[in-house]
Amino acid sequence: MFKAKILIIGPSECGKTVLANFLSDTVETIGGDYSPTQGVRILEFESQTLSGSGKNVACEVELWDCAGDLRFESCWPALMKDSNGVIIVFNPDMPSHMKEAELWHSSFISSQGFQESQCLLMAHHKPGSAADNGRPVLASQLSKLPLIHSNLEEDPEEVRQEFHRYLGSIVKTLSESREREEMSIIT
Repeated sequence: MFKAKILIIGPSECGKTVLANFLSDTVETIGGDYSPTQGVRILEFESQTLSGSGKNVACEVELWDCAGDLRFESCWPALMKDSNGVIIVFNPDMPSHMKEAELWHSSFISSQGFQESQCLLMAHHKPGSAADNGRPVLASQLSKLPLIHSNLEEDPEEVRQEFHRYLGSIVKTLSESREREEMSIIT
């Protein structure tokens, strides 16, 4: 069984916790009162995902729901340690979130040397917002990353399916890394 540590990062109040709860099946209802994450919340669950070879593979997932408040920046190196993937969440209705996403990218993705397949941009549409599913205007480094729109009110299962596709790419990366490591031991 593979073990994947995935960070969910992004600006304050963009919906990271709601998405983390939904993806890990932690809560039945979506929404509620806003309560900012303090530091990090770690949600653990098992998931079946398709590997690169098309086989169903069990994966133990740790979703790290990271606080969006920059006062926790001193914790970032500890959060990044041994992570396998990063999901940047932003609210496309908030222009400041687009700019902040660049900071999150440079601090977490560029500094760790992640491949594009290990990253995901999630334009999270909050309840009651006019969901524009077009590609928002993004900085060049962000525009290279896969982008999905999430709207848990209108199409929650599509969000879950996209997450499982992303998780499949993480498992593929982990599998390839394991194979390289095994081959280096043999040779």
